[in-house]
Amino acid sequence: MSKKEQETDQLITQILKGIEDVKGKDIQILDLRDIENTVCDYFIICNGSSNTQVNAIVNSIQKTVSKTLKEKPWHVEGSNNAEWILMDFVHVVVHVFQKHIREFYDIEGLWGDAKSVKIETTY
Repeated sequence: MSKKEQETDQLITQILKGIEDVKGKDIQILDLRDIENTVCDYFIICNGSSNTQVNAIVNSIQKTVSKTLKEKPWHVEGSNNAEWILMDFVHVVVHVFQKHIREFYDIEGLWGDAKSVKIETTY
């Protein structure tokens, strides 16, 4: 495993921890590495039940990643209305949705060629 792959795995682990710490729902990882011309290697998608929870998930991810890996997202978009916040960590892009917005945009359907892993949660 290359250094980049190890760093990406650690980043994904910390992002998932951040989501789970505030009970983000329907967590899914899309592996985009085998698809040509993608902007990143992975999408992590989840949803919250309100704009308050969406913001809490994003804040939790930022805090967890910053504390353990000393990394910050390169770019964060959508914080104003918190219906869909995108966090760009370069190799990993996180999409935090409100449920109805996630269903409307159906990113999993748009990226149907990607390998998909659903993360089971116990809450």
